[in-house]
Amino acid sequence: MNIKNYRLITSFLFLISSGCVAQERAQYAFPFQNPALPMEERVSNILSLMTLEEKIANLGTVPSVPRLGIKGAGHVEGLHGLALGGPGAWGKYKDAEGNEHDVPIPTTQFPQAVGLGETWDPAVIEQAAAIEGYEARYIFQSDQYHRGGLVIRAPNADLDRDPRWGRSEESYGEDAFFNGTMVTAFVKGLQGHDPRYWQTAALLKHFMANSNENGRGGSSSDFDERLMREYYSVPFRMGIVDGGARAYMAAYNAWNGVPMTVQPILKNMTFAEWGLDGIVCTDAGGLTNLVTLHKYSKTYDEAAAAAIHAGINQFLDRYEEPVSVALKNHRITEADLDENLKGVFRVMIRLGLLDPPSMVPYSTIKGKEDPWTTTKHKEMARLVTQESTVLLKNEPLKNAALNSNQPLLPLDKSKLKSIALIGPHIDEVLLDWYSGTPPYTVTPLEGIRNKVGPGVDIRTATSNADNAAVNAARTADVAIVIIGNHPTCGAGWYQCPTPSDGKEAIDRKSLILEQEELAKQVYAVNKHTVVVLLSSFPFAIQWTRENIPAILHMTHNSEEEGNALADVLFGDYNPAGRLVHTWPQSIDQLPPMMDYNIRHGRTYMYFKGKPLFPFGYGLSYTAFSYSRLQTSSKMLRTGGTLKVSLKVQNTGTRAGDEVVQMYVRHLGSKVERPLQELRGFQRINLRSGETKTVSLMLKASDLTYWSTTEHKFVLDQDKLEIMIGSSSSDIRSKELINVAP
Repeated sequence: MNIKNYRLITSFLFLISSGCVAQERAQYAFPFQNPALPMEERVSNILSLMTLEEKIANLGTVPSVPRLGIKGAGHVEGLHGLALGGPGAWGKYKDAEGNEHDVPIPTTQFPQAVGLGETWDPAVIEQAAAIEGYEARYIFQSDQYHRGGLVIRAPNADLDRDPRWGRSEESYGEDAFFNGTMVTAFVKGLQGHDPRYWQTAALLKHFMANSNENGRGGSSSDFDERLMREYYSVPFRMGIVDGGARAYMAAYNAWNGVPMTVQPILKNMTFAEWGLDGIVCTDAGGLTNLVTLHKYSKTYDEAAAAAIHAGINQFLDRYEEPVSVALKNHRITEADLDENLKGVFRVMIRLGLLDPPSMVPYSTIKGKEDPWTTTKHKEMARLVTQESTVLLKNEPLKNAALNSNQPLLPLDKSKLKSIALIGPHIDEVLLDWYSGTPPYTVTPLEGIRNKVGPGVDIRTATSNADNAAVNAARTADVAIVIIGNHPTCGAGWYQCPTPSDGKEAIDRKSLILEQEELAKQVYAVNKHTVVVLLSSFPFAIQWTRENIPAILHMTHNSEEEGNALADVLFGDYNPAGRLVHTWPQSIDQLPPMMDYNIRHGRTYMYFKGKPLFPFGYGLSYTAFSYSRLQTSSKMLRTGGTLKVSLKVQNTGTRAGDEVVQMYVRHLGSKVERPLQELRGFQRINLRSGETKTVSLMLKASDLTYWSTTEHKFVLDQDKLEIMIGSSSSDIRSKELINVAP
């Protein structure tokens, strides 16, 4: 081909392509509307078209620009099911005239977040979160609702370092690696797996070290950089880096005297190191607290400027005037607003809100059948609740004349003629502050009645007033006592009459369960007593542990609470939940509440003394043996991964789940390390007599420590003990390997 012909052809192709581009762009009034353009180009175009007043307005939680046809999505709560109702009245909304209404929309409700954690099953947690995200989309875009939002304030990535924390129920537990794994699963479930668009956006709460309620608005969580990197920030990092979350909420508290709302690590770590490029919002009132409680800023405009410079781009506060004054006083510039608002519109684009519905796979989530009424969603609620149930004790009765040598559970309904069901909440399902309104609830009484049928006499008593509980239990074949906390304390905000109860804004004053006295009274007249501890956090139930033959633990809030409890009590489901906290024998085993240095005796990693129940603990109606532990290598180096494998056999007579847990202990580290650390786990199902090979992957990156001199994670020249077991205190097999950079 000669040069002349080549030039003619290329000129012709250029004219065609230019025409196509011009035609394509002609379809859109503004470039940002073109899905084919790069995200950053679209975001920059939006900001170039917005007025300063519109930019200020978009620092709230609903990023919309009506003049440009941009309708964003706001925030909703969703720690364990979408919350558009419930005790917190999350169903409130304003109509077109600005009038407020409180009309709850029912949604599928799962156990509290701590209960989700007690499943030790990331796969099922991801499925539950996917259901929540689906329902949020459905309500947001279905013709009959058009309510709610798509930025879901969940999961809670905080670490529950102390069982007195009033919001323990919101956390997956005390271990950073475990919580990060569950956070990652929940994020993936909410956001979905489409390569371009999200089903909903996960907004992690509350970054970070936020685990005291008393004085939380102005308190400081103080600890060193190593604990920040190796413990408190880990679940957030995993949720962002591994899970793909691009939004989080800054906590009320300070870290080492600097409030999280203005902490430099918001930008220096989460943006620069982890790749966050989306939403960072304040907690409600966080801007005001900088002036009134933290005394960090003298004026509100100074506080607003500090927050914006730190990376905040959404305020849950009255921020408009402080931001406007800060602009007028040249504390911030319009360019600062532009830089921060980029993250907000990136999230809206990923949600598909600026693109044609035909391009967004989640735009088809509509229809006439409300998803929370479907069998699929009901069955998932029941499964999660079953998996979350923990068997704490199951022994033969002390008096052999009363029973055979078999444990009390599971109960045989064919041999029962009467059951005493006792407790203050046996015929209701208690909801917590961040719950939605379930479409229905199955109470313990209803679940047990459904299970045993009309041929069994069920005697009930809510208390022992006038000896009601004792009279019901005295001649019953078995007594089931359901006791625990009230998740909202049964009282108003800042009110908690029972010392051992707690909730948002109020830490617990005691770990002693007041209702344990009811169990004592029942057990005195009926040794066939089962205690069901229905609670949001650990209790020091020392007497119950020593005397009651069978104990179960469940958490509140599930719509299928009663059915799942009955399934476990009567052996239709073999429990395999595991604790996510170290349960102390008494409050005296805990360091002071505001001591955030966990090395002083917090969590199973540093706990001093013998716990009531250890981290990772839970029993089964069957038994499992472990054998043939081996590693793929005796050496693990930087960037490497080791495969740890073993055989697990169900040696009992029932099918059941086992939760295989891998802990490590550093034997030659240059720095102080925990007594043991969880570094892998897997929940498996085995038929009676069945054997499975379990493989757990151990990454070198999970064995590093943060070097305060090199300012990076470092792999030690070390000898490592790998420990495999059924809990942190039930280690079945060990293996030594070497670790080297």
